[in-house]
Amino acid sequence: MDILKKIEQFRDEEESLKWEGTFQDYLDLLKEKPHVAQTAHSRVYNMINDAGVEEENGTKKYSFFSEQIYGLEESIEKLVEEYFHSSAKRLDVRKRILLLMGPVSGGKSTLVTMLKRGLEQYSRTDAGAIYAIKGCPMHEDPLHLIPQHLRRDFYEEYGIKIEGNLSPLNMMRLEEEYGGHIEEVVVERIFFSEDKRTGIGTFSPSDPKSQDIADLTGSIDFSTIAEYGSESDPRAYRFDGELNKANRGMMEFQEMLKCDEKFLWHLLSLTQEGNFKAGRFALISADELIVAHTNESEYKTFISNKKNEALHSRIIVMKIPYNLKVSEEERIYKKMIQDSDLSDVHVAPHALKVAAIFTILTRLEDPKKQGIDLVKKMRLYDGESVEGFNAQDLEELKTEYPDEGMKGIDPRYVINRISSAIIRKQLTSINALDVLRSIKEGLNEHASISQDDKERYMDFIGVARKEYDTIAKKEVQKAFVYSYDESAKTLMDNYLDNVEAYCNKNKLRDPLTGEEMTPDEKLMRSIEEQIGISENAKKAFREEILIRISAYARKGKKFDYNSHERLREAIQKKLFADLKDIVKITTSVKTPDESQLKKVNEVIARLIDEHGYNSTSANELLRYVGSLLNR
Repeated sequence: MDILKKIEQFRDEEESLKWEGTFQDYLDLLKEKPHVAQTAHSRVYNMINDAGVEEENGTKKYSFFSEQIYGLEESIEKLVEEYFHSSAKRLDVRKRILLLMGPVSGGKSTLVTMLKRGLEQYSRTDAGAIYAIKGCPMHEDPLHLIPQHLRRDFYEEYGIKIEGNLSPLNMMRLEEEYGGHIEEVVVERIFFSEDKRTGIGTFSPSDPKSQDIADLTGSIDFSTIAEYGSESDPRAYRFDGELNKANRGMMEFQEMLKCDEKFLWHLLSLTQEGNFKAGRFALISADELIVAHTNESEYKTFISNKKNEALHSRIIVMKIPYNLKVSEEERIYKKMIQDSDLSDVHVAPHALKVAAIFTILTRLEDPKKQGIDLVKKMRLYDGESVEGFNAQDLEELKTEYPDEGMKGIDPRYVINRISSAIIRKQLTSINALDVLRSIKEGLNEHASISQDDKERYMDFIGVARKEYDTIAKKEVQKAFVYSYDESAKTLMDNYLDNVEAYCNKNKLRDPLTGEEMTPDEKLMRSIEEQIGISENAKKAFREEILIRISAYARKGKKFDYNSHERLREAIQKKLFADLKDIVKITTSVKTPDESQLKKVNEVIARLIDEHGYNSTSANELLRYVGSLLNR
């Protein structure tokens, strides 16, 4: 009954939003809410902006897209600011078809679907409310009723610009139904709906020989010609093409560049002049956002054809590349799995991350900058700090290849391989090795990948495997350390006490006996050697640590375990080095004694409770790390 109550509640809310009145009532409404008269492009921009905007590292993040589109913040910021914002300000860019260009499964269709679903919801809000002449199949703007010679006066009184002319059908209705009395024309509030073909349309080309231009612009209703006597009578015309129905909102033009030329010419007038030709009528005004999407090879073929130059000048291309951040790619896989029927399968921690590492590597171009390899570049792109490189280096890397992200492995391929591994092997739990193995097997069956790319991708699987080996060893070693963070903090504090005494040429006091002691050189070197600090470089490294502590203190910040990357790495390696033999023995013994078995069970319990494994994946991880440590 709960769902029925919610349906009833939704129906009541829909009813409460309805509004109907005369054109005179509508003008009164406009004085109170002038935003109601916004253009289609302005409505889309305000919808995106109203959802919330945050700024992170100089890039705007739009909440409207954040739940569905991952890792494309810079592309989306460019799309919103350079196209939607400019269009909302009535700049010339709104007279362009928006063409999203990018590789397959890169998010183009998702982005368009979000705009359509968003408009449906936004039209039900006060900020996105939209009104039309009642009974008009094109949901025409009521302001078209204002005669041309009075529009300057209207602007001076209301501050609203009017674009477009009254359609042939409403021109006839105005005379025949209302006797020319504009103020009596009935206006109603409408709600966008793709299903009901109100303000949102989708055009998909089919066989050029059978598809009719009427699919775009409407058609003559031959059954009514005898009644109305002429094909030029607007009552004998069906205004039911996608351009008609998408008026006031947006139309998605699927596979636009594959479309027959006669369909594209109608877009020339619509984009530049805001009108199109239909039947035996004067030009019909339409205010709508036209969005198309294509891949790079189709676009290059399109612009190479000289016959397309006129249309090309009326297109603004926005690149939608693949995501280039490992953490965001992992989110994409999680979402795709959650949306599938595989959501009950246990995916071991880091399995999707390792798949993401492989995928991102296939999309990156080899860096030209000295001293940086593909893995370091991948980490910088993902927001990790890499020793010796800063934000300026990151910006330089991003400008090296303007088209980076336009090729590589797509997310669907990875999910298909994960699905294949789960279904083919009847698995209820899948780990990183299962995923990499399935990806590798799939490359041999992937017909569209060249032999050179296949060899590169095989190398990237090896790189991803090495990354996983490091992650797996750290995971197990952490699980073997009881209260890891506390142990790391204790070791770091001890190291810092000794470094401070060493640099200041002071003595330390034994906390138990109170006796003075010289700084523990053996302890300090055992930590510093973990990251390759030589005997000659130890003094400079220790002074660098003290300078960092002082800088934190001046800013009122506390220096902790994560405040210095190299020191953190040294502490980790020291803890793990001390544990390595214990882990090695415990994970590799075939018949463990009672104490070893107890330790293994404690570690498995910790992996399950604190790290997200289940019993199967935790045991698999221990066996794998045991084999790594025994190599």
